[in-house]
Amino acid sequence: MIGYFSAEQIRAAEEATGDLLERGVLMGRAAHAVADVVAAELRSRTGGCYGRCVGVLAGAGDNGGDALYAAALLRRRGVRAEAILLGGERTHAAGLESFRRAGGRVVETFSAGIDLVVDGIVGLSGKGPLRPAAAAIVESVTVPIVSVDLPSGVDADTGEVNDPAVRAAVTVTFGAFRIAHVLAAPQCGRTVLAAIGIKARKPALQQLTDAEVAGLWPVPGPSDDKYSQGVVGIVAGSARYPGAGVLCSGAAVSATSGMVRYAGTAGPQVLSHYPEVIATEEPEDAGKVQAWVVGPGAGTEDTGLRRLRHVLDTDVPVLIDADGLTLLAQHRELVVGRSAPTLLTPHAGEFARITGAEVGADRIGAVRGLAAELGVTVLLKGRATVIASPDGDVLVNDARSSWAASAGAGDVLSGIAGSLLAAGIAAPLAAAAAARVHARAAITASAGSTSANTGAAPIGASALVRAVSPTLRALLAERTRGDAALTGWEDGQR
Repeated sequence: MIGYFSAEQIRAAEEATGDLLERGVLMGRAAHAVADVVAAELRSRTGGCYGRCVGVLAGAGDNGGDALYAAALLRRRGVRAEAILLGGERTHAAGLESFRRAGGRVVETFSAGIDLVVDGIVGLSGKGPLRPAAAAIVESVTVPIVSVDLPSGVDADTGEVNDPAVRAAVTVTFGAFRIAHVLAAPQCGRTVLAAIGIKARKPALQQLTDAEVAGLWPVPGPSDDKYSQGVVGIVAGSARYPGAGVLCSGAAVSATSGMVRYAGTAGPQVLSHYPEVIATEEPEDAGKVQAWVVGPGAGTEDTGLRRLRHVLDTDVPVLIDADGLTLLAQHRELVVGRSAPTLLTPHAGEFARITGAEVGADRIGAVRGLAAELGVTVLLKGRATVIASPDGDVLVNDARSSWAASAGAGDVLSGIAGSLLAAGIAAPLAAAAAARVHARAAITASAGSTSANTGAAPIGASALVRAVSPTLRALLAERTRGDAALTGWEDGQR
């Protein structure tokens, strides 16, 4: 898994290096990493380094020192360098001396020939938006920005993007990823991780790799049949919203090779699209299942509540979404103390209905709090989807695009995750793996490239469902690259 760490954890890891930190070795390594990335960006964007011009925005902290040292190193490659000292008298003295000794110029405003700007305004301890002087300069910059550690104005621990803040083309970080690198990924641009000799432990949150998702995805073995692979029950759709039942059921059919049982009034529409589904009107008549998905388009009237109660009274995993979450907000006691896993998949508005409060800037804390309070796993949807288990462990999935921001896409996610629950995968991992396949399928449906995380055109949820199978074919091919079996979710180790 990919780990993401808090600012406190990073500082502790730096302090643990002892002499390396005290003698400035870490800063020297960081400066070399920044210089290498800036040089590569110059070559990529302008065709070379010699004669190009780099501007430095140097704040009062070590990030400003990193940026100034990096500019001094770039001078040796024939790069002209200018620096605006936003830290005033608190500018990193040794970094500034090195910069000046190398021939760098301290200026009030950048010259017209600047090719790229290095953001060293604030570091991990920075809070709130850019100060007015820094904001005015950043607003005037029209060339790409390379940020040191984090874009200034982005909170390291929550990923909150303050206004104003730097939007980087590239962010260079050191030793380990910070939480903001995944929660504010679009603001960070391409993130480059440089090894400088620090080792952080016990990440605050983790993200599955594609190979790990492929490694846990259920595929039929020699002794499997349609029952042993997992039977998922879908309570979704209604006369008013039949499409929710079609989308959710179709996603479940595409995600695994077991069986899908549908319970609701949209049975005819579901069967017209997916004749392999077993359809009834009531969950009581559906037969045995290994997991339930309840809520998408199912209604919030008495019938919907009765069906929700029935499903939650069973001893199998249950995923609750959409209308089911609206009902749950009024009947939170239904999930408290369940012996089987429960997975809630709210968007921000549904989360607020359940908790009575907005998610706020600290998405991790909010999701972890609700999961602990109700004893459930919570998946909070977003570009960066955050998943917390009842014991406080947190997973994240960066969708890497927003092509899935389409009506009905949540119904598709529920069907995928529900099928994984039915296959016996633990709720946090099922949620994270489903989110990854859902995100990749959105790029595939947009006729884009999952390797480049780019799409070509907007999509609807129907196209998203159709893309699940080809996405899985591509993903499962990665199993040949090695054993990606997951272990150690309990202690967060890989």
